[in-house]
Amino acid sequence: MPEIKPGTRLKSVVCTGEAMVVKAIDVTITCGGVPMIAMDESPDGAAEADPEHMYECLIGKRYVNAEETLELLCVKGGEGSFGADGQMLMGKESKKLPSSD
Repeated sequence: MPEIKPGTRLKSVVCTGEAMVVKAIDVTITCGGVPMIAMDESPDGAAEADPEHMYECLIGKRYVNAEETLELLCVKGGEGSFGADGQMLMGKESKKLPSSD
């Protein structure tokens, strides 16, 4: 697992999902329940996804932990869900723009 800092790009080993770290803390980031790897790394063989962590990640969507201390931006959609240390990340609600009258 590469050092996690803002701007780090990660890819899943169980699906096509890719993410960019926006806010970082020291955790193991997963997709489909399996640790993600750096973009320039190759998978260490076949990894099996956790069926409970296989909910689609959507391109352009931001994902956060409950405390919002970790934030990922999905840059390529996939079949797995992003997680951190075994806890699934939630989709971040977008902020409403003020109306311009």
